[in-house]
Amino acid sequence: MIRAVADSGRADIALYTGNDDSIVTDLLTTWRFGERSLRIVGGLLGHWAVWTHKAVAMLDRIHAAVADGGAISAEWLTLAVEVTDANAAFFDAANRFHGCIAGIHEVLRRQGLLAGRWCLNPAEDLSLGQAEEIERVCSAYRHLADDDFVAAGLEVWIR
Repeated sequence: MIRAVADSGRADIALYTGNDDSIVTDLLTTWRFGERSLRIVGGLLGHWAVWTHKAVAMLDRIHAAVADGGAISAEWLTLAVEVTDANAAFFDAANRFHGCIAGIHEVLRRQGLLAGRWCLNPAEDLSLGQAEEIERVCSAYRHLADDDFVAAGLEVWIR
């Protein structure tokens, strides 16, 4: 897709990654096709349905790192793996995405933004082991979560 945009000669198309396994690296990469270079400027909206405040801050930091033009720190690769791991737990990649909506609802429920993780289809819920995976990534990647931001605004947002 990126090559097709480059071949089109268009300069007015904003590119967004749809790659669950490579959000951060897609945002950091310059795609070169001959003399034409393109960048992906945004990411998956579904993934950023939770931990959104920190995701926006991360996107701003990525844009700043790219604009700086210097070497990209190896810390970005670690962050890329962490984001992919959290994404896999929330969207239930291990179970063919069966619990993807319930997974997002579960994170929002834990933050107090939803009363439960109910879905329109009553048979839809977390997959076996998904709650444990969500707990694991929430504990392991507290620096990616925006729980403090949500807690500070919860009373104002939910009346």
